Formats: sequence, structure tokens, C-alpha cells
Amino acid sequence: MSDGAPATTTETDVVVIGAGPPGENVAGTVRDEGLGCVLVEAELYGGECSYWACIPSKALLRPLDVRAAATRLPGVPVGRVDAVAVLARRDRFTGRSDGPHQHDDASQVSWVESTGAVALRGRARLDGERRVVVDGPDGTTVLVAQHAVVLAVGTAAAVPDLPGLRAAAPWTSREATNAAAVPRRLVVVGGGVVACEMAQAFRGLGAAEVTVVERGERLLGRSEPVAGELLRAAFTGAGIDVRTGTVVVAVHRPDPGGEVRVDLDDGTSVVADEILVAAGRTPRTTGLGLETVGLVADRLGRGGYVPVDETLAVTGLGADPPWLYAVGDVNGRNLLTHMGKYQARTCGAVVAARAAGRPVEGRPAFHAAADGLGAPSVVFTDPQVAAVGLTAERAAAAGIDVHVVDYDLGSVSGASLLADGYRGAARLVVDAGRRVVVGATFVGQDVAELVHSATVAVVGEVPVDRLWHAVPSFPTISEVWLRLLEAYPDAAGAHRDRPPA
Repeated sequence: MSDGAPATTTETDVVVIGAGPPGENVAGTVRDEGLGCVLVEAELYGGECSYWACIPSKALLRPLDVRAAATRLPGVPVGRVDAVAVLARRDRFTGRSDGPHQHDDASQVSWVESTGAVALRGRARLDGERRVVVDGPDGTTVLVAQHAVVLAVGTAAAVPDLPGLRAAAPWTSREATNAAAVPRRLVVVGGGVVACEMAQAFRGLGAAEVTVVERGERLLGRSEPVAGELLRAAFTGAGIDVRTGTVVVAVHRPDPGGEVRVDLDDGTSVVADEILVAAGRTPRTTGLGLETVGLVADRLGRGGYVPVDETLAVTGLGADPPWLYAVGDVNGRNLLTHMGKYQARTCGAVVAARAAGRPVEGRPAFHAAADGLGAPSVVFTDPQVAAVGLTAERAAAAGIDVHVVDYDLGSVSGASLLADGYRGAARLVVDAGRRVVVGATFVGQDVAELVHSATVAVVGEVPVDRLWHAVPSFPTISEVWLRLLEAYPDAAGAHRDRPPA
């Protein structure tokens, strides 16, 4: 208890811990089903995505996209990006007020309350079955859930245990997306989504030197190789120093706020004004009280994520019906905001069905295709990288009879009209035995909007013979679907040569 005062005990149907998009969606769904709900948040309603991740990062990147697109068309005036104006626009999206990390979540709280859910601010922890203790600004509250407790606490940026790194006060994604000014020199450790997006953002906003240090052999190592190749070429053209196959061995920052030196395993060093560490995520389970319900370390998943079944119920507790659930990043299944929201809607419907004594069968069900193969992702760099399903390498490792179809996206008429000198690539990964698409990757300007059509094809397991009859509009980039299917053997049911349009 924060002040020694007696705790207040409150009963409700459902307690949700964590008010990011997944937690909000659980609360909204169970309220729609008529259940009472308390939504607890230790920081800001709206969560990581709204203030420190998806929204501010894309607000930083969008003006750079527009400028880059303008440079590829004749007759379009192109000026410099006003970094101050871009940062101010980002602040409007995050409701930021007068100081760093001073955000306003009043609109999010208002939305929660409009659903009839109770918004309770404080740090929550489990205290046995169906019990949640919340230490808040006004004291301690004990919440007793009649039906379910849902963990939606997300993840935090991981900071590796490297000599001198933590003492150097490195930026993580939070500090990068909320930077008050553009550093003159920036070194980025990592080559994944956050690393690539922020490296390009700060270079585009005026950083004189940006260096990316990635221990793997390519950028975006989980994507198709062509994605990393084209992105590296773009980085090089923009003056970003990319060092792959390189490991940070030590970091030195003797003066707080002073310059930082990063020593590399090849014997060289990089000196910068700020260092951004983008080396993965870790679940926010410390202090959550998991041990009080038997979820000790050896019962958690790899990396400490909370394991769940196909109804999002936490496994291994032996409760019937289940009462503890985990949605979003904390369960480690798919660390994407849209997938966390999908899980949350499913979880809320399952909780409501079980609360009413209805069978879960027939309710919105967690679908393996959606959670795995069907989870789309977009890297909002220039070029963008949009993908869904398996890469060719992963499909082959899974024992699938893989047929890969590649096409130069710049050869599509719509792409040529969109930008002079358009550079891009498209790949379909087809299960040749079943003749269905199990993966797709698009790389290039404005390809983010292409990925949903691929998601429909993958989740729906649409045969290539049927896809042949989904005719794309001319002249759009979507016509790449026609070109990819033309390149697939007998896609139309009778192979024949077809001249280009």
C-alpha cells in the first residue's frame, strides 16, 4: 500500500491489466457482451503503440516518404524537410504537452469510460486466483474478478548486457520516437524494423551521420533477402553507413550527455552524439505476481513469454473453466499491434461465452492461419517492405514443396507511372502441392497497401487457379499479381505464352 491506508476491495466480471490496443479491445469486447470490466494501466491509456512506437514513428516517417516520392517525379518542386515541423506534428498525434515524455491520454481514458468500463490507473499485480492488487495514486485497490483476468502488459525494449552500454544511457525506441531534436550523429545498434525505420528517419530529418551496426549478414534478417538488399542500397544512397556482420564489444560515455564511442569487433570505433539500441523486446512480466498463481520461470515460454492456448487462456494452471488469459506481445505469439488486437477480440468473445456458460465452439475462434501465416507486417522505410506468410527459406524448412515466383516490381506499368526509376521486387512463395500461396513479399515505394490482398490469399488458401481470375486494375502496382501468376506454371489451368500489356 502506498500510504498505509486499508485497501479497497472491488468485485467485477473481468479485470484487464494493460491498456494498450489489445487491452482496450478486450475491454470493449466484454463490455459489448454485457460484462463488467476494470481496465488497469500503470502508464498511459493507449499504450506503447500510441505514444512510443507505431504512431510517433510513422508520423516521423510520412513526410520523408512524401519528399522521396516527389524527387522521383519531374516538375514537382522538392524542398528540405522541416524537422521542427515534423516533430511538432508527431507531438500532436501523441498528445504530447510541454516536456519530453509528457503525454496526454485524456481522450483514451474518455473512450474507455464511454464503453462503461472502469479506468483505474496504477501498477497491478496478481495476488492469487482471480485477485489483482493495484497500487495507485489514491491508494491500494484489490480487484476480485468473477470470470477472468487478462494480461495485456506488452513488452519493453531489451538492452543487451554489453560493457558500458547501460551506463551510457542509450536510447531505446521510446527515446528515439520521442526525441525533442535531431542528433547530429547517431549510431544504431540492430538491423531490424525499429533500427531501420529510425535510422532512415533521423537521416532524413537532418542527422549528418547515421551508422547502423548489425551483427547479422543483412538488414531485416527475417525477411526475404531481396528486402535487405534493396534497403541497404537505399541506405547507402542516402549516406547511411551500414555495417553488417559486425558486433558491438563495448560502449564508452564518460560524460553524461556527452559524445559516445562504440567499439566494434573489427577493431574500429564509431563516435556519435546518441546511441539507439534496437535489439529486440522482452515481456513486461517483472513484478506482475505470476508466481502467486504458479507461473514460475520454468513454466513460462522461451524468453519469459506467457504461454497460451488457442483461446488465449494461459496454459498449465489446470483451471476449468480457465480464468487467466494473455493477449498481445506478452504471450510472444506475434509482436504486432494488429495481431494483438485480433487476439484481444477473440479473447473477449471467449471470456464472455464462458462467463455465460455457452460453448466456446462457434464463437470467434483464434485461427492458426491468422496468428501465423496470415500475420501481415510492414516496414515503413523507403523502400517499404510489406510481407505476409512464410519466406522461401522458412517454407522449405517446414517441408513444403516450394515454388518461388519473383518479379521486378519496377517493370509493372503502375509502378513506372508512380515514380521514375522505380526500384522494387515482388515474391510469391507457393505450396506447389496444394497450389496455394503461403508467403508474399513486396519491396518498393508505396507497397504497404499491397499486403492485404496477399493476406486474403494466404489466410483464405485461395488456389492460384482462382487467383488468376481476380483481375487487377490497370495501371496500378497491383497488376504485379497478374505478372506473378503469369510466371507461375499453368496458373490459369492451361499454360500459354502471354504478351505483356
